[in-house]
Amino acid sequence: MYREIGAFDAKTHLARLLREVDQGERYTITVRGRPVADLVPTGSGQAEGARDAVEALRALEPVPGVDTDELLAWIAEGRR
Repeated sequence: MYREIGAFDAKTHLARLLREVDQGERYTITVRGRPVADLVPTGSGQAEGARDAVEALRALEPVPGVDTDELLAWIAEGRR
């Protein structure tokens, strides 16, 4: 979950915010109440994207009429 902080306060307290972000905190920086940027640990978006992709794959319905052996053969074929 992201905590909101105004741009002026973010500028004023940047050193503290960076220390907190280094410890896993996340901030949404706002200008006049409108979100304009996220301050997050570096590379964290990649991990979230990967987790979302894995969850999406797990949610897929099995292909009717395709057994596990045939599916494994398709995977092996794609790796060549």
